[in-house]
Amino acid sequence: MENASFVLRDIKDVVIEDRPKPVIKDPHDVMVHVAQTGICGSDVHYWQRGRIGDYILTGPMVLGHESSGVVAEVGDKVTHLKPGDRVAMEPGVPCRRCDYCRKGAYHLCGDMIFAATPPWDGTLAKYYINASDFCYKVPDNMNLEEAAMVEPVSVAVAISKTADLRAHQTVLVLGCGPIGVLCQAVAKAWGAKKVIGVDVVQSRLDVAQSYGVDHTFIPSRAEAGSDPMAHAEKVAEMIKKEFDLGEGPDVVLECSGAEPCVQLGVYVAKRGATFVQAGMGKEVIQFPITAVCTRGLNIKGSIHYLTGCYPAAIDLISSGQVDVKRLITNRFKFEESEQAFELVKAGRQDVFKVMISGVGF
Repeated sequence: MENASFVLRDIKDVVIEDRPKPVIKDPHDVMVHVAQTGICGSDVHYWQRGRIGDYILTGPMVLGHESSGVVAEVGDKVTHLKPGDRVAMEPGVPCRRCDYCRKGAYHLCGDMIFAATPPWDGTLAKYYINASDFCYKVPDNMNLEEAAMVEPVSVAVAISKTADLRAHQTVLVLGCGPIGVLCQAVAKAWGAKKVIGVDVVQSRLDVAQSYGVDHTFIPSRAEAGSDPMAHAEKVAEMIKKEFDLGEGPDVVLECSGAEPCVQLGVYVAKRGATFVQAGMGKEVIQFPITAVCTRGLNIKGSIHYLTGCYPAAIDLISSGQVDVKRLITNRFKFEESEQAFELVKAGRQDVFKVMISGVGF
């Protein structure tokens, strides 16, 4: 096969098909032979529902965006990379010309080409062309699986930067999936005084504890027919008391997208705290807006990666401060891509990060 690709043809319809080998058209681009790709929830979302917010599947699309690989070809004007270099690929390339890009907020670029976001193809193919300045050489002590994990670590770095996380702060992280756990690891690496992980699944809290969080907590579920806000307030008071948080944590990172967690996060935060919403669940939820005002909370949304997140993530992994290998629970060959997606879709508690090896790796 010239360029085997894992293609989403329609909702719930995926197939491996051969496509032509891509050709470098921009002299600043490189062609990467993709080595490892992690599966993200957004990939599964497109596969099952065909849309995320305004991004709607309109035609066949190659899936995948958490990838590493080996440079196969470089454009005429590329000087910092050569064939054979091992790279982590940042999958969203902005226009570099709009007001957002020009002020350094390229994650907000309206013309960003983001892998596996309609209408753009993703990285689950033998070859993928990316902008050379969005390919980052990884050090020799990092393998290509770790290089693919740079993407989720960069997301955690971006969430932490959005929160303006500082040393000696108390940080509460809601949701202990891969991004939540990585946010906890980044917070510890950056000197947080106390980090608490919250989830309803004990096995996820066990993983969080293995990453050095100070405390974990399983919130009780609201009884049927009870007021969800009253329940959120009650659980918030329990957390503050149990972990000696005084008026509450300095920073709340919401990484679950679950409605009760968003509500809990608002009520647990101290006055003037920063609350960052990173998890994406239901599009519309009940939200305690008056509490946001009366507590003077700084509410921020986090998306993609900010300037400098990829280099920071590579440093965190290569220095041993964030061990990503332990998050990889399942590995599949490229031909088994559909089985890998089925496993992620099943939502098993023992499945954390699923990795698909590239064609020829």
